[in-house]
Amino acid sequence: APGPLQRTDAPLDLAINGAGFFGVTLPDGRIAYTRDGSFKISSEGVIVTSDGFSLVGDITIPVEAETITISATGTVSAKVAGQEDPQELGQINVFLFTNPAGLERIGKNLYLPTSASGDATETQPGLAGAGLLEQGFLEGSNVQMVEEMVKMILAQRAYEVNSKAIQTADEMLNATNNIKR
Repeated sequence: APGPLQRTDAPLDLAINGAGFFGVTLPDGRIAYTRDGSFKISSEGVIVTSDGFSLVGDITIPVEAETITISATGTVSAKVAGQEDPQELGQINVFLFTNPAGLERIGKNLYLPTSASGDATETQPGLAGAGLLEQGFLEGSNVQMVEEMVKMILAQRAYEVNSKAIQTADEMLNATNNIKR
């Protein structure tokens, strides 16, 4: 489930407000999927994850870029020194799955498709049910610690009650077997 959006104001921090995943290229050429939108610019000017995996679309940011703007629909533009109008650099698309719960976790907030998740469908943010991009935001954790602790305590209590019931039934059967006629 999506987590709450947290403002960072960093120009390359992106959150997907709704369904979808970012695609990143792994060193072996496979595409992995993530909702972690904490991106950086590599030494070559390519948008990459904190682990150095390039964002699908290979958008290159010019060295002389003063500001970077990413629209809600994924259009990347940069205001370059000496130019009046922003220069369009490319498009960030998102990927949808028929069953996102079926993705295989491979660590570092990355997922790979499986037969259970179905194949990835690439689409522009805001189309075909995909969420819109939010520049300057990151998605927070979707885990509510207090709620999860309460669920764990309830499960532990239910286990204790069931264990006690089985123990009592066992003692009663033992007593029945030991009755002499």
